[in-house]
Amino acid sequence: MKTFFTMTGRNIKLFMKDKGMFFASLITPAILLVLYVTFLANVYRDSMPEGLPEKLVNGMVAGEVMSSMLAVICVTVAFCSNLVMVQDKISGAQKDFSITPVRKSTLAVSYFVATFAVTMLITLVAMVLCLIYVGASGWYMSAGDVFLLLLDVILLTLFGTVLSSLVNCFVNTQGQASAVGTIVSAGYGFFCGAYMPIDSMGKGMQGFMGLLPGTYGTSLVRNHSLNGALGELANIGAPQEVIDKIRDSVDCNLYFFGTKVSITACYLVIVLTILVALGLYVLLSYLIAKNKIRFKEPKLKNRRLRLR
Repeated sequence: MKTFFTMTGRNIKLFMKDKGMFFASLITPAILLVLYVTFLANVYRDSMPEGLPEKLVNGMVAGEVMSSMLAVICVTVAFCSNLVMVQDKISGAQKDFSITPVRKSTLAVSYFVATFAVTMLITLVAMVLCLIYVGASGWYMSAGDVFLLLLDVILLTLFGTVLSSLVNCFVNTQGQASAVGTIVSAGYGFFCGAYMPIDSMGKGMQGFMGLLPGTYGTSLVRNHSLNGALGELANIGAPQEVIDKIRDSVDCNLYFFGTKVSITACYLVIVLTILVALGLYVLLSYLIAKNKIRFKEPKLKNRRLRLR
């Protein structure tokens, strides 16, 4: 256990030692929030029915922006936080660990826990910034909504961590790591329904996105971000048909090939996906440790010492 904590602390320190990467990761949520407010808020505002109180509209738009940002950043930041695992392959540090008493299983778990800890720190900063933005725009969230939103962030961070850990088992070079990070950053927000509501897409794309676990994570964050505002909409006497239409348009109501998916089912999908992916990561790490699966490793340049 002492070795595990030592390796986990070492991985966290290595990430934070790179001041540029660490501070860029902390600043990223603020930059993304500005971009989301600038480019997505007006799109969300235009989709709202006419005649609603301005403050309520602002609160609902802020909730949508917050849910979109948190749904994306919990996964994309994990791929950045997990670069220590790739860097150890490139530098040959993992080969050095192979001749020490450190177990391969301990090393694999330490990468996972360190990535989760760093990613969780950044996502909590993002969540605080988003809550401040919602408070300035129009606050309708209850303490229960905030607690459930925190639970969603933890689950999505776990999902992003295990996904990045599983993918990085196959990544051995800096170029591959950059390519994976670019693809995830560019595509994940679209395929999880954070940028464009699934309801606005074609039936084929809706069916495809219903097969992706990230979609259900986005729906959870949407529900708990907008629950208070939608409740206020009912309090002012809005017809249930209007409320249901809004819930459909912002993916609070999620459908799997025409069947409505409950909140409980969304949680089950995310939790089961995390458990299955974690099991695959452990199994893959075990097979690699036993040399039953071999990947082409990066070539390290030989350094010769010249005696003068």
